[in-house]
Amino acid sequence: MKRIVSLALMLCMVLGAVQTASADALDEIIKRGELRVAVQTQGPPFSFVDKNGERTGSSVEFCKMMAEEMGVKIKFLDYDWDGLIPALLSGKADMLAGDMTANLKRALRVSFTDAFYYTGSVAVTKSGSELTSWEQLNNPDVKIAVLIGGTGEADAKRLFPNAEIKSYKGGGPILLNAIMAGHADVAVNDKSAIVGGMTSFPEGSMTIIPGVMSEQPLAFAVRPQDEHLRQWINLFFKWVKADGRYDANIDYWVDSLDWKKDH
Repeated sequence: MKRIVSLALMLCMVLGAVQTASADALDEIIKRGELRVAVQTQGPPFSFVDKNGERTGSSVEFCKMMAEEMGVKIKFLDYDWDGLIPALLSGKADMLAGDMTANLKRALRVSFTDAFYYTGSVAVTKSGSELTSWEQLNNPDVKIAVLIGGTGEADAKRLFPNAEIKSYKGGGPILLNAIMAGHADVAVNDKSAIVGGMTSFPEGSMTIIPGVMSEQPLAFAVRPQDEHLRQWINLFFKWVKADGRYDANIDYWVDSLDWKKDH
């Protein structure tokens, strides 16, 4: 009898574990009535707090559309760049939405959606700098600012092994601050983040060195087990591309600086 009871208890534990593992994140969001999204604290034009104190940006506005389609409220959770994936994996957030490159190393930990936009790493420096080409950057006397864990960091280390790489914790604007303060000669980050960040500085104060280092697929991310949610996000992007909302978002936020006058 004890053995039967023991086996029954083990069966209950196994079934409970299976039920937990197969819990549908999308269903939980609907029941909760709230979509929780991890976003970068300051990363224009994808996610930032504007002059009115409101969180906005390309990725933020896409997520607001998602919540509306789900019929739920939305809650944004602010993190520095290196805190985004841990927040998702810990269960604090349902999804991660930012200008994150879907690379192979990150995909070992999270499940990326299909790419919603493609960009690439560029190098930016102070206007008037003697650094005008990539060849000049691969020099021990050149200090290059990058984000910890960012694709720009990997690109800079790969292309400029002789340079001094200075890795910073935080969002893209911190790299531009490092240039303007004289702590770095150059910053390497994805082009959309560089262009968006430059709008916070005097016009003409910085120059992008010609050339793109790599093509990067930007994507949102969910936990590996949340396949239903990942597929729903992919379907969402197909619908907004079909009805024009995608183009309107990208044209306004990413491919122009029209947003600057409003935010």
